[in-house]
Amino acid sequence: MKLNSSISFCVIANVVCFAAGFQSFVPSSRAVLSLNAENSLDDGKHHPSNREAQLVNRRSIINFGSAVAASLSFPNPSNAMGSKNRVDGYAVQHTDREWAYILSGQQYNILRQGGTERPNSSILEGEDRKGEFRCAGCATPLFASASKFHSGTGWPSFASPLAGVETENVNPVQAGLLGAEVRCGTCGGHLGDVFSDGMLYVNTPAFATGKRYCVDGAALIFKPSDGGEDVFGDLPPPKKKSAATGSPDFLAPPKINARDR
Repeated sequence: MKLNSSISFCVIANVVCFAAGFQSFVPSSRAVLSLNAENSLDDGKHHPSNREAQLVNRRSIINFGSAVAASLSFPNPSNAMGSKNRVDGYAVQHTDREWAYILSGQQYNILRQGGTERPNSSILEGEDRKGEFRCAGCATPLFASASKFHSGTGWPSFASPLAGVETENVNPVQAGLLGAEVRCGTCGGHLGDVFSDGMLYVNTPAFATGKRYCVDGAALIFKPSDGGEDVFGDLPPPKKKSAATGSPDFLAPPKINARDR
């Protein structure tokens, strides 16, 4: 993501909002001494009670929270993708009815409606062969197998994209806390999100790039380099089977150890 003058303006505005909220939240020492002095007077006049002081503090806390919320949600004027739908400007276009016919239900929910699959629900999370991950909607190459790593999140994760991936342009605060959306640059299909926590994954390709592309497996099709059959990411992972019975582990009978006589 490029840092332009608009993003710099957003950062400055975020800092100003945060400072303003913090100043209203923390009372000055002069105000604290004044309040203590008023409470210590006994001249028959009304003085702020503890409850009134608590109400003042609550208002200060609310002002502080509002300032923080405003700083995190400050809009970035250069964020063109935020107001961009999944049709305009993309080379491959279909009507919603056509997409619903072309794609499976899970693919349509993610690619065209921006949905999210359950973790560990895609067969591609465990795919470790050499090959290429392509868009399930238009077959555009999106990620190389060399950039894939296991993040432990339950979703296929990549350290870097290919040229076919489009990344949402957001301010650095939002990118650091909430991530940014990634789409297919050819058909506009939603793929997932990119986060700036790659350095947490030591001994993975993400440690070098500092990025973690968290992608819904159902949005992808894996094309192996050895010429094997394509693997559709909307398929569930294979269930582990018991070596003794050939059934899933949770259906295997409990092991009974013989007792010595």
